Amino acid sequence: MHGPLAIITDSTAYLPSEALRRHGITAVPLTVVLGDEALEEGTEISARSLAIALRERRPVTTSRPSPDTFASAYRTAAEAGAEGIVSLHLSAEFSGTYDAACLAAKDAPVPVRVVDTGVVAMALGFCALAAADAAEAGGSLDDAVTAARKRAEATSAVFYVDTLDYLRRGGRIGAAQALLGSALAVKPLLEVEDGRIGMLEKVRTASRAMARLEEIVVERAGDARVDIAVHHLAAAERAHHLAERFRNRVPGLRELHVSEVGAVIGAHTGPGLLGAVLSLR
Repeated sequence: MHGPLAIITDSTAYLPSEALRRHGITAVPLTVVLGDEALEEGTEISARSLAIALRERRPVTTSRPSPDTFASAYRTAAEAGAEGIVSLHLSAEFSGTYDAACLAAKDAPVPVRVVDTGVVAMALGFCALAAADAAEAGGSLDDAVTAARKRAEATSAVFYVDTLDYLRRGGRIGAAQALLGSALAVKPLLEVEDGRIGMLEKVRTASRAMARLEEIVVERAGDARVDIAVHHLAAAERAHHLAERFRNRVPGLRELHVSEVGAVIGAHTGPGLLGAVLSLR
């Protein structure tokens, strides 16, 4: 925390640890249930362990943090001197995390503004960074919330998965769409829009899908000042290649992050995920 406002998010923001430290942002962990074992994302289960479990078709589910976990984070921030808290979370369409945060905020010792950003992964991370920047500039609680919401509106996420089966199992995409993709042997490009995952395009091969993903992001970026995050699960080579392409093709690129998604998102997308988050400054 820097200044009188504290910024709290959740582990699905996948912010680099250095950014969390620099801005004093707290990331409350979601839980991954592997078989009968509940593990905290980011500390108790690695992306590699998750990918192995998914390939072995072991049962994997996810759950939100409890309201008590958020209450503890809010108390800790207040005890450290926070006079207000902005609590930013992944889309309520994906998780009950936002609802748990709202329950905890009712009894927090300082004012808490809980925001459903409607996004996930570094799209959420960019929102947290925008709120932190506003707070560090001396902005009010409303200023920080406004900055986060504006960043969410200026951010889009496009991603490729090898199969829609994991999204279907987790209820994140309709069974009809998943079956259509399997029947036609198409490789889907998906996007997060209005807090939900939807089909953006259907492409015939993995290589064409990844080339098309690149083109979509480059087209959307244009000449604007932008930040980009490339995410993957068990596809590091693809991710670094895509990042290098963006570095060469996006003239207004400012920040470029490459990271493997954590277990919560990975459990719903499966190994082979490749995604790009584009955020206009």
